[in-house]
Amino acid sequence: MASYTPEVIRVLRDHGCTFVRKGKGDHEIWYSPITNRNFPVDSNIRSHHWANIVLKQAGIEKKF
Repeated sequence: MASYTPEVIRVLRDHGCTFVRKGKGDHEIWYSPITNRNFPVDSNIRSHHWANIVLKQAGIEKKF
């Protein structure tokens, strides 16, 4: 099964989200100007449900 992470990151960048720093384990912390909050992004998202959860945290509608 392919990872959704590259596509999630592309959508985040298209909506103005930016990488902040490395998080714990294999996570990264990103910032969303839509919600004005930081949120975690796993480096290996295997589920379309989890990909949509990340987008929701960023204030972006479902894509997967």
